[in-house]
Amino acid sequence: MNLLYEMFPMALGIATPIIITALGGLFSERSGVVNIALEGIMLVGAFVGATVSVLTADALGALTPWVSILAGMVAGCLYSWIHAYASIALKADQTISGTALNMLSTGLTIYLCQLIFKGQRTPTFTENFTRISIPVLKDIPVIGKLFFSDLYPTFYIALFLVLVTWFVVFKTKFGLHLRSCGEYPQASASMGIKVEKMRYIGVLTSGALGGLSGGIMVLTTNIQFSVLAIHGVGFIAMACLIFGKWKPFGCLAAGVFFGFSQTLSKYSGFIPGLKSLPSEFFYCIPYILTIIALILFARKSVGPKASGEIYDSGKR
Repeated sequence: MNLLYEMFPMALGIATPIIITALGGLFSERSGVVNIALEGIMLVGAFVGATVSVLTADALGALTPWVSILAGMVAGCLYSWIHAYASIALKADQTISGTALNMLSTGLTIYLCQLIFKGQRTPTFTENFTRISIPVLKDIPVIGKLFFSDLYPTFYIALFLVLVTWFVVFKTKFGLHLRSCGEYPQASASMGIKVEKMRYIGVLTSGALGGLSGGIMVLTTNIQFSVLAIHGVGFIAMACLIFGKWKPFGCLAAGVFFGFSQTLSKYSGFIPGLKSLPSEFFYCIPYILTIIALILFARKSVGPKASGEIYDSGKR
């Protein structure tokens, strides 16, 4: 039981950026645009968040990590505008556009890192997120130790965003319009809905959440930024979106699942029966489980019908 109490907070910390990025993908795909640039957007958000943290630590003190993730959020939104413009205004292939942004983010962040810090890494953070325990709630038997003790405050941001996303997408007029654009864009346009505008909002929201999660990831699980800071989490988040059937609470459950799969690689040596296996095997587990989840659930998970399709106002 003690091992579970140790693993659970770490798993939730790892799951946080996965959940937030998956929610970003949900907004984009529900509007009809596939955003496989989430990995690159996270990397840009992580770089900007880390840079702001290093440059403002002395002036802002304890507020530094909060300001930094907001900066990462803005950067992710601006960076995703390239994908939005290419895929919506220029009607470019969404897969190629997203792939280009992923490739561009690597070279861009390395170049800017060398330009600002004279190297391929930022200096070590002096101000980043620390784990907290919530008074009173942490003393609740079992649940207190799992959900309210020794957790990063950013996990509660992820929970809040899940609730907000569910309400906005499924309980508001805006959400209805957004979903209609991802299902039947021509029919939506005939009802007076501005499809291109809704798709821009979906992609930019996706970028903002991706940049936010990138900033959160680098300021919780790292002590400095490098080009390997994200290491495939954006793609895992896309698998999480499919696994969660394009629904906020599904993304939450899938994100926690993938968080545990990564945590298992760190605690495998303490679990009886797993000690004899090589450590490299456990580092592969998150990605193996991602492939298995896609094989098992991708066929059953039906996404928005018009997701990935270029919107043509003349098509009927």
